Amino acid sequence: MPYAHPAIAVTTLECQEIVILGITESGATFRPTDWAERLCGVLSHFSVDQRIRYSPYARPIVADGIKCVVIDARLQVSRPDAFEFLLSFARDNGLLLRAGRGDERNRADAAREAASAAISSAF
Repeated sequence: MPYAHPAIAVTTLECQEIVILGITESGATFRPTDWAERLCGVLSHFSVDQRIRYSPYARPIVADGIKCVVIDARLQVSRPDAFEFLLSFARDNGLLLRAGRGDERNRADAAREAASAAISSAF
């Protein structure tokens, strides 16, 4: 994968998101299949309705059919220990990393929040 890099190569953060891919440096699919949910579960909590809520700083996704974990770069400042834990997991398991779609996603989230606020204030 030309867009992905071994986890060992990440030394400075130059993007808003880092994606840990469920693909090893050798190209194998990482197992177990629920690894991303388990890893994000470390930073999750249960809401009032007894549903699991993933942290906004680490969430599981599927991208191009590959299980991944998206790490928000702000985690490096707010919880450096958790940030290092996630990157250490990737390094220890030989997983690939790539930059996320932070800018694009943040614009979309801001637009959704503005639309929601406009609808709420109309009622």
